[in-house]
Amino acid sequence: MRESGTVTHPAPPPSTLENPRAARPGGTWWAALAGVVAAATGFAVAEVVALVVSPAASPILAAGAAVVDQVPPWLKDFAVATFGTYDKAVLLATMAVVLALGAALAGWLELRRRPGGTLLLVAVGTVGAAVAVSRPEATLWWALPTAVGVAVAALVLRAATSRLVDWQDDVAAVARSRDEPPTESPRTAAERRVEIDRRRFLTYTGVAAVGAVLVGVGARALAAGARGVSAVRAAIRLPAAATPAAAVPAGAELGIAGLAPYVTPNDDFYRIDTALRAPQVDPDTWVLKVTGMVDEPFEITFAELLALPLTEHHVTLTCVSNYVGDDLVGNALWLGYPVRELLARAAPQAGADMVLSTSVDGWTASTPLDVLQDTGRECLLAVGMNGEPLPVDHGFPARLVVPGLYGYVSATKWVTELKVTTFAQDLAYWSTRGWTPRGPIKLASRIDTPSVGVTLDAGTVTVAGVAWHQHTGIAKVEVQVDDEEWVEAELAEVVSADTWRQWVHRWDATSGSHTLRVRATDADGQVQTSDTAPPAPDGATGWHEVDVRVR
Repeated sequence: MRESGTVTHPAPPPSTLENPRAARPGGTWWAALAGVVAAATGFAVAEVVALVVSPAASPILAAGAAVVDQVPPWLKDFAVATFGTYDKAVLLATMAVVLALGAALAGWLELRRRPGGTLLLVAVGTVGAAVAVSRPEATLWWALPTAVGVAVAALVLRAATSRLVDWQDDVAAVARSRDEPPTESPRTAAERRVEIDRRRFLTYTGVAAVGAVLVGVGARALAAGARGVSAVRAAIRLPAAATPAAAVPAGAELGIAGLAPYVTPNDDFYRIDTALRAPQVDPDTWVLKVTGMVDEPFEITFAELLALPLTEHHVTLTCVSNYVGDDLVGNALWLGYPVRELLARAAPQAGADMVLSTSVDGWTASTPLDVLQDTGRECLLAVGMNGEPLPVDHGFPARLVVPGLYGYVSATKWVTELKVTTFAQDLAYWSTRGWTPRGPIKLASRIDTPSVGVTLDAGTVTVAGVAWHQHTGIAKVEVQVDDEEWVEAELAEVVSADTWRQWVHRWDATSGSHTLRVRATDADGQVQTSDTAPPAPDGATGWHEVDVRVR
């Protein structure tokens, strides 16, 4: 407005006087981008440093492993039930989103209240380093990848936000010049500075982002090349079994579309464990220790293990997290050395009743000693799966395979120690989280075909699936349609009681909506219960049902 021939300008809002950057349009989003790019660069560099220290010292992997260790059993069950074998990918994706939001906050703080963003990065990095060194297999050096990554991220963030501040200052200068008497050249010069600083900021952040991607991808490629475990595994030629497995009867495989095969291919075998990335264990340095309450503790190398008379045996494994009707179960041909022979060599002492097996990543399982010593049960320290060395995801170079027990108390992968002890003295990983310590597998059955919700044609319909009660065996499977009488299904043959059994029923389907149910009876005469129970704390129960429509 004009008063007495003078021009006055309205006073800026108090918030702008207190913090000039608060009024700069677009600055917040660019600052958030700078934070995300800085964090990405830091993580990429941390991955490179982790190659030197230990791949498991990666901040993402160490933090993710800590999250897995701390989640309550109900949340684990939810994740497995909802995402199945993709649970780890979902966890990593969730962590990436949370970290990106935190990085964006750091960029915003650095722009508005420097060095607030840098301090936030340092605080998060300190926690991350502490988490890394707290992992069971860690040393103090495991803090180094996080520390270096945070330092790099802080430098990138400060440099990027400095360029952003220059750009935003020039934007503000142009805005002020428009309220002053026209002077063409200064205004043009200011606008040129805006363009220059804008380009400086965008170029810097763009180069940093591309660098983060290239360094991260390169780190992963170098990690694969440096470890070379897959190549080593591929070169291994397993010895022939001194005690070969019984031949699979021709009648064990019904060959029905949609029915799980009698032997599960390695690539299709379920994977449930706490490792975000499968440990890469060099068989040349792998050693198994047999310790604890024994008279003769000893160690055995992979070469020594392969030189022993090995045994082949078909065994169906089941995860305790398997809900009724789900697919966290699979059957394979395993090659290994009887665990009872290893224990006999160590000579367990009186009073021992449990073997605490430990994985290379610190995971533990509690297996009853009498089960492992049972001469009628083929409990193996396995080195082979379906005719080839164990896949890395399934425990290479060695793992435990115990018929009749859920995996959380028996199927330790990447195993490095067998400690003879007692249930009273030692608790395993999941025993400390509310699961029962012994974990015998429960009698179960499943309908594989038809699948839920399909529409069928009236007439003869093939209903088929699998049933299992490892180390006891399946004697009968029955199918019920709606509330009609139970009808006995036809059973396929099996190698032994340690594997699942295929079954089939030919149903004369009529039009309408129907519910199919299945139940099994084991070789001891026990009938599968209809009582519904969740996986925790000792395995799910209930009859599997499938709703279908017939036209």
